[in-house]
Amino acid sequence: MKKTIWSLVVLCFSITLKSQNASVEKSVFGIQTGFLGIWVHNESKLSNQIALRSEIGFDSGIWGGDFYDKTGFLMTPVITAEPRWYYNLNTRVSKSKKIDGNSGNFISLKTSYHPDWFVISNYDNLAIISDISIVPTWGIRRNIGKHFNYETGIGLGYRYIFAKQAGYLKNESDAALNLHLRIGYRF
Repeated sequence: MKKTIWSLVVLCFSITLKSQNASVEKSVFGIQTGFLGIWVHNESKLSNQIALRSEIGFDSGIWGGDFYDKTGFLMTPVITAEPRWYYNLNTRVSKSKKIDGNSGNFISLKTSYHPDWFVISNYDNLAIISDISIVPTWGIRRNIGKHFNYETGIGLGYRYIFAKQAGYLKNESDAALNLHLRIGYRF
């Protein structure tokens, strides 16, 4: 009887310790694609629940209508830094759900910069105006097998457009929406 009680105490203690040590991974590197772009990212651990996501990739756009000869398409570079707080890791572990690859719900502050370096488009001589956006975002990431994952998020924030560098009289600001659905591969 003593051995059974002792075994149960040790088992409960180890489960409790495991649930308190839920943590984001030290480093996660991967590639993701969505409806309008492709991105390479790295998430580095800052604390047990906070990771810094750095990302470089291409955001895309499509336009058309009566004023254009053809439907337009463009891809422009984007650089993103995004601290993420994975707030439900302990809950996921306590329910025996996986957290590998930083699988969980998160709240982030997505900061993106679109430089005016180059544009890939089916129109000639197309340029963009540089901008920076800061968008508080709520999202989730889940794994599909060992290497694949999907991610979705939504947020509303602020965008500052550097219009003076393109010859306009003043810079502009605007609301920015972050609505994404991505599928990716984790290396």
